[in-house]
Amino acid sequence: MKLLKYLKEKYGITRVLYFGGVETHTFKYDYLENEMVPIEQLERHVTHFIQERGKHMNDAALLLISRHLQRVRFYLKLQKFGYELYLKPVKLYEQDDGTTRRKANCDVEMAFYLMKEKENFDRVIVLSGDGDFLPVLKYLRSNGKEVIILARGPRTAF
Repeated sequence: MKLLKYLKEKYGITRVLYFGGVETHTFKYDYLENEMVPIEQLERHVTHFIQERGKHMNDAALLLISRHLQRVRFYLKLQKFGYELYLKPVKLYEQDDGTTRRKANCDVEMAFYLMKEKENFDRVIVLSGDGDFLPVLKYLRSNGKEVIILARGPRTAF
């Protein structure tokens, strides 16, 4: 809520969009039919999943899925505060070294949205230091859009 208030006061924003990934735990999601994961339905699904299977899980697995449920509830609060959520399911990819990498492809979603909606805004404030956005942000700026990037210095690629 503090961030939303700050952005409204400092930059006069009217909309805040959040692009992120969410763990789905066997929740049926169809990319072709849904633009994003329906967060209310996911919350019910994960709650039911824990109720049904929690007693058969080891402590570590139960703790992990409980944290995922907390994240889903956090997203519900963001939505309640006025954030527009664009959530994609997290997929797990095994790496060559045996570790697992989590990925939701939200960067592509956000870049696509910025390009698709470019005629509907004059200014964009991006809270990310990910260098993957640089080509899109440079394009927007070269086409007369005000681009503001808010990122923590040590973690930014810009």
